[in-house]
Amino acid sequence: MFLTTMKSFAPKSSGDLARLGVLIALLALIAFGALRYDNFLSPFNILTFLRYNSMFALIALGMAFVIMSGGIDLSVGGVAALASVVSALASPYGWLPGLAAGILTGLVAGLFNGIVITKLRIQPFIATLAAMLAAYGSALLLADNQSVSVSYDTAFVSIGQEDWLGFPIPRWIAIGAYVAGWVILDRRPFGRHVLAIGDGEHTASLMGLKVERTLLAVYAMSGLLAGLAGVLLAAQFGAGQPTEGIGWELFAIASVVVGGTLLTGGSGSVGATLAGALLLGMVFNVLNFENGLGWISLSAYWQSVIRGAFLLVVVILQARLTARSAS
Repeated sequence: MFLTTMKSFAPKSSGDLARLGVLIALLALIAFGALRYDNFLSPFNILTFLRYNSMFALIALGMAFVIMSGGIDLSVGGVAALASVVSALASPYGWLPGLAAGILTGLVAGLFNGIVITKLRIQPFIATLAAMLAAYGSALLLADNQSVSVSYDTAFVSIGQEDWLGFPIPRWIAIGAYVAGWVILDRRPFGRHVLAIGDGEHTASLMGLKVERTLLAVYAMSGLLAGLAGVLLAAQFGAGQPTEGIGWELFAIASVVVGGTLLTGGSGSVGATLAGALLLGMVFNVLNFENGLGWISLSAYWQSVIRGAFLLVVVILQARLTARSAS
């Protein structure tokens, strides 16, 4: 299994080189943290890291398929916030209604994005930007501009706060989603159709591919995973939070791009996307430990600055690798 995974990262093109690079960077950062900080590899830090970053891994997976198809989804943060509020409101009826309500909210939002993009021919950037604003507004209206407490009388919070077989339940959910994503992309015709559309919608249409149906499914998938991330948000923190998703779309885009997926679409990797999400999460984990040593003092607001700079550097490197490969 390990050898098979490593072979999937073997560099055969500029994109494959970037995917190998993100894996090496992730392993190097883990080794750095283990050598520098006493409790970096403690069970508490590892489990906390996996639990918290599962939400971001889910939205990154959905974003990966969208970008591979040549699109963009700016609404994932707003959809996650809305889903967290809806699932919190449904949590008194049990963990299953709370889970289903959040997922259904995300699925409906994703289908709405897909219909607007495919049927009304609105550019993905504009369509999903409008959806993001609508999702945040709806979340604030439902929550009455405040956090919505979940019910502790049901098992809803166990989705985000409890473990199973020694690992956080959110991490198991993320693993299941990524295994399904890998199967869809690498083992099913749907994955090849997504990549073909990313290379060029017109060409894909001439090949006989059902472009509109595929794009509708891609945006529905992105919305569903964002809704699931919203459920985990509410279950982990005990409240639906209508403004928590701000900036999540940037984290998702950065994770996908860092994983070697071109913003122009047509290529990508589920495994490298996961590595990209973990790498970005690990960077902030290391910074938190560094703050604890007292050598630097960075507030939480610096995370957005670092995230933006990181994304800019990776895009520049991607562009140069692509240009070199083309020449």
